[in-house]
Amino acid sequence: MCEAKAGRSKAELTFCLLGASYDTANLGVAALASGTVNSVIHSFPGAKVFLLDYGRRPASYNVRCSGGTAQVELVNLRYSWRIWLTNNIARLLLTALALRFVPLKFREPLIARNPYLSRIQDAHIIASIAGGDSFSDIYGLGRLLYVSLPQVLVIVLQKPLVLLPQTLGPFKSAFGKSIARWIIRRAKVICVRDRESTADMQSIVGQQTSRFRSFYDMAFAMESFSPSEVRLQRLKRLDACRPLVGLNVSGLLYMGGYSKDNMFHLRADYRQLVLDIIRSFLELNAHVLLIPHVFGHDGESDTTGSAEIYDKLKSVCRDQLHLLDGDYDQHEIKFVIGRCDFFLGSRMHACIGGLSQCVPSIGLAYSRKFQGVFRSIGMERLVVDMRDYDSEEILRRVLAAYESRERTREQLERTMPRVREDVLNLFFKMGLD
Repeated sequence: MCEAKAGRSKAELTFCLLGASYDTANLGVAALASGTVNSVIHSFPGAKVFLLDYGRRPASYNVRCSGGTAQVELVNLRYSWRIWLTNNIARLLLTALALRFVPLKFREPLIARNPYLSRIQDAHIIASIAGGDSFSDIYGLGRLLYVSLPQVLVIVLQKPLVLLPQTLGPFKSAFGKSIARWIIRRAKVICVRDRESTADMQSIVGQQTSRFRSFYDMAFAMESFSPSEVRLQRLKRLDACRPLVGLNVSGLLYMGGYSKDNMFHLRADYRQLVLDIIRSFLELNAHVLLIPHVFGHDGESDTTGSAEIYDKLKSVCRDQLHLLDGDYDQHEIKFVIGRCDFFLGSRMHACIGGLSQCVPSIGLAYSRKFQGVFRSIGMERLVVDMRDYDSEEILRRVLAAYESRERTREQLERTMPRVREDVLNLFFKMGLD
């Protein structure tokens, strides 16, 4: 385990994290996991941390944090029709429900015989982050069930559940609201990263509650680490006399959302908007670096859309347009973003990677989560919601922010040290120490 710079020693404490994984191409989810691990180890040096998440097989990860490396285990659940699997989430839920009717003196030995239920039972703190924004039905009821069932399992086992800072809602369906109501009413602490989530949840629950807390996104606590020297030299070769503008293109938006028909109701044509943004910065004599934040080779990945854009423009861009190729982890991508003079992203955690390093960063938003997170650090003016503005207005706002980037950087340099410290001490602030 890594040694924390500050905090109390609780070497026997076991922390269980739901709804975050390292076995994902989405570096935003990995950033949430790493930020949380860094915060836990900062608060509880020597604590044991494990992920309870879906996966075909168990795994172990060496997670880099501020004082060294923490070993984090994945206790893998299965989300499958194969109910006979020992770690099938439905089977575990049915078992946990049945155990509620067993006398206590028999219940505990039975739980101890199940390797998955016993890990939950033995954890001292169990917290869910639900991918940051998946405790909602905007991505479909399937995604909501996927992230909710492990939370339900924890509650059925009568273990206290903490909801870490995330966007809760919105919920459009009656079924989605019912799931949210059931979990929220039973959670020990509910942390949100935007005030709209508090209003939504209190509306659904039908009451005001002191269990709601507002905190910053956990990714603000994630460390950045340099990529290999070879890759670092490529970045250094960019002309230091020109500003470097980082641009994250969302593959999900580039393909029109999961439905492929402008699922998020953007007013601008996203593909054309990206081209217009690139051309505008090239005209300002800046370097533009395309930076993926979701990797892979499917349509949703940022690498696919970025490569298509690069191939389309590279012949006419006079060596000013660049594509970050190869595989990077969440720490390395954050490092790359930190070298930019200005950044734009449609993946919110790519933007957090910039803001947390005092890089003026525009959030090209498709959901309300951007506004809430940016507002929490006093940077809501940097959100350009593509559902509200056409291409012309988006471009005008982007270029205005670019012109005032030095003032924004100075403000971030005053704000970020406190934000980072607050996230590192989150568990003390929640009274879980």
